[in-house]
Amino acid sequence: MTDFQHPYRLTVTRAFVAQHYLTVPDPEPPEGEVHSHRFTAELRFGGPELDEYGYLVDIDAVESILDDLEGRYRDALLNDLPEFEGLNPSVEHFARLFGDRVADAMPEPNPETLVVRIWEDDVAWAGHRRALDG
Repeated sequence: MTDFQHPYRLTVTRAFVAQHYLTVPDPEPPEGEVHSHRFTAELRFGGPELDEYGYLVDIDAVESILDDLEGRYRDALLNDLPEFEGLNPSVEHFARLFGDRVADAMPEPNPETLVVRIWEDDVAWAGHRRALDG
């Protein structure tokens, strides 16, 4: 079932500044040099039913996960982090890697899907969708 077919959806966002430089051949300036983005991580959970308390997912639990992730990525140079080793630190890779950490931190999730969007500015984002194991 896709995220769009679920009757229940919940979105939580968090903004932070981080740096990166692209490692593809001959990137246009400033992309090949260290530069900052005000990234916004958007977590979209989807599922067919609510838990016994009427939650798809506990927002406080999601915010706690985001606190940890913001602490990891805020003011960091993404290129230097082990999860980006051997990867061009594109916003597409960032969305998947961010989602990996969210999925690993979810305590017995009720939602079935997680869509992570990472906005690198006001107009461009990349996303990654995954099923969550309950």
